[in-house]
Amino acid sequence: MDIQQINKELEDKSPSEIIQWALANSKNALVTTNFRPYESAILHATASAKSDIKVVWCDTGYNTPNTYRHAKDLIEQLDLNIHIYVPELSSGYRDVLMGIPQADTPQHNQFTEQVKLEPFRRAMEEHEPDLWFTNLRKGQTAFRDSIGIVSKGKDGKIKVSPFYHYSDADLDKYLEQHNLPNEHNYFDPTKQLSNRECGLHA
Repeated sequence: MDIQQINKELEDKSPSEIIQWALANSKNALVTTNFRPYESAILHATASAKSDIKVVWCDTGYNTPNTYRHAKDLIEQLDLNIHIYVPELSSGYRDVLMGIPQADTPQHNQFTEQVKLEPFRRAMEEHEPDLWFTNLRKGQTAFRDSIGIVSKGKDGKIKVSPFYHYSDADLDKYLEQHNLPNEHNYFDPTKQLSNRECGLHA
């Protein structure tokens, strides 16, 4: 698969057209989410194209009450085929052992492995997708600026970001057009800073 050529061909396509291309070129696609701001766009777009598409949520256990309520409402509104993965240790037990360590420390790397990377690997091993949709967008981090609409991970899986070129204003219009909720009260304990990668994508 020529990723560079594919990105050129998809450059001017709409998110729905990108999703249709991806579904036509995969046998077992899924979408990952964390119910952060604007996630309702990717969930709506993919579920509209394939109503039973698997939706994987790796819940760190540290989401805000607003995020959990938002997730419940969106799962019900879109009738999502949700698959939830949680860490092997509860957040309460981990709080006693290490809390949320400072970034750029060995303890933080261990924390990220426990709450995000291990549950994500477990989900991918169970579902074995050949392609996964995500809501990465240009302008979020330096790494994300470099990947394009379609990219390939170290594991060989194809990653597709249908809203890659959308701004917040573009997404606001999409949410309004489709009567979708949004939630900005979100916390990712593995990132701490908005320009950090969480470990799943880099």
